[in-house]
Amino acid sequence: MPLATLKCTCSILLQRYRVRRLCSVLLLFVAGLGTQAVWSDVTQVSNNELQAMVAEGATVIDVRRLDEWQRTGVIEGSHTVTFFDRHGRYDVQAWLDEIGKITTPDKPVVLICARGVRTSKIAALLDKRLGFTQVHNVTSGIDDWIEQGLPVAKYSAENVEQTSPAATNSE
Repeated sequence: MPLATLKCTCSILLQRYRVRRLCSVLLLFVAGLGTQAVWSDVTQVSNNELQAMVAEGATVIDVRRLDEWQRTGVIEGSHTVTFFDRHGRYDVQAWLDEIGKITTPDKPVVLICARGVRTSKIAALLDKRLGFTQVHNVTSGIDDWIEQGLPVAKYSAENVEQTSPAATNSE
């Protein structure tokens, strides 16, 4: 397929949000301007791996709600930035604004929730749609962390790195 035809086809597809990034990468690759893929795969990590990452100073983001942090505690030094409210509602842009205060897409980020379900979806969003290159999902979540007797700190704004303003609304 000639490059001009490919550019025309991609310009039509560029109007569709879901394929915008893929077409841009494809055009750069075909034109010889880029040689690397922009996306990476989400790394699934166990609590043992998380424990080692925490010891090394990894950026851990706890996406649970305020009531969950208060009930179970949090991993010391984790960033508490809630994603879903009690009714399953979310505001991706507000959440990303908070994440942007903590890290950048080129830095490693570890996501944790209660059991790894919410974070698996959020990790895919960060990795595939937003270009984060080092996303780690804790597959068994903080519930298993606690069951294994690993340390948690009682939740308070003082013992975590950041609290999202949205987190205070745990409807």
